Amino acid sequence: MTDQPLSMSLEEDYVDIREQVTKLCEDFPGEYWRNLEKQPPSGSYPTEFIEALTEAGYLAALIPEEYGGAGLPVRGGAVILETINRNGCSAAAGHAQMYTMGTILRHGSKEQKEHFLPKIASGELRLQAFGVTEPTTGSDTTQIKTRADKQGNGYVVNGQKVWTSRAAHSDLMLLLARTTPADQVEKRTHGISTFLIDLKEAQKNGCTITPIDAMINHNTTEVFFDNVPIPADALIGEEGRGFRYILDGMNAERCLTASESIGSGRYFTEKSVAYSSERVVFDRPIGQNQGIQFPIAKAHAQLEAAELMVRKATAMFDAGLPCGGEANMARLLAAQAAWDCGEACMSTHGGFAFAREYDIERKWRESRLSLTAPISSNLILSYIGQHILGMPRSY
Repeated sequence: MTDQPLSMSLEEDYVDIREQVTKLCEDFPGEYWRNLEKQPPSGSYPTEFIEALTEAGYLAALIPEEYGGAGLPVRGGAVILETINRNGCSAAAGHAQMYTMGTILRHGSKEQKEHFLPKIASGELRLQAFGVTEPTTGSDTTQIKTRADKQGNGYVVNGQKVWTSRAAHSDLMLLLARTTPADQVEKRTHGISTFLIDLKEAQKNGCTITPIDAMINHNTTEVFFDNVPIPADALIGEEGRGFRYILDGMNAERCLTASESIGSGRYFTEKSVAYSSERVVFDRPIGQNQGIQFPIAKAHAQLEAAELMVRKATAMFDAGLPCGGEANMARLLAAQAAWDCGEACMSTHGGFAFAREYDIERKWRESRLSLTAPISSNLILSYIGQHILGMPRSY
């Protein structure tokens, strides 16, 4: 990525894309998402929705044109995801493909890029699985125990990943595994490698994917590796430098998922305003009451501020500038603002908020996840304290 002049729009950008995505989402109303949740365990994958996004080229938005994508900047991808959530759909069902492919694009070999990126762009191959988190390590990625040991012309993988969303609906997985034992490296970030593995082939050779029954339809799983062989050319970049490669893509992930929260916040606020204007109690619309009006207004103000940080973070990322602080703060503020908008919406609708037909409770549950994953608010606060404010490390 080369440095470019910083340009941050304050207007509604990518208007055509917003209109087109909105039109696509109209074919997937609340009933579609509610029906998915009725499937055990904890829901079914929105295959039709993902196929529609793929066919329209939206999941390939950030892949360069030379590999069959649209070549949009991260800001363009952020607008797509924001618009999906604003229209009551779930961008999380396909968002991983936007930022996982970046590891291949930035650190993959010429052969890997030419082989995989066009197929990901066309939808021939789905890259939705990101194997990082483990049961005993959580957010402490440097302590992962999954191993990839050299054997013959490749590697053998052993270990376990958890909260690996969409693994059962992905052809490929971006996998982080230790290739050098932790006690044999100078820094705990060393000796970790990134692999792009064929999940279909892996499942024939010792890989098991088990769904996790969760409160939201996120299609998350546990993935077990029992002597799973993978070829040498599954390695992305240099062996032992995978942790840095993953960090390199985290800023894009922060920006993109923050934009989803902005969309969710817009969804909640629009629902709150509409319902409070039409719902009449004691001979007056409830929106006339400050007890209803003020929480909606306050959450809206918070959302507006969060969106400015999202715009700043994406602008800096697209300009090739260091943006770790901005991307993390955008993620923090957007997630909290969306949750506050959701809380205001729940209170505004009263008992009807709990009726599934209103879709409020579904989006409210999804919104709560943003405070925990893909990074918790407390970890972001720790990052701000240490890396921005210069305070001692708190963990």
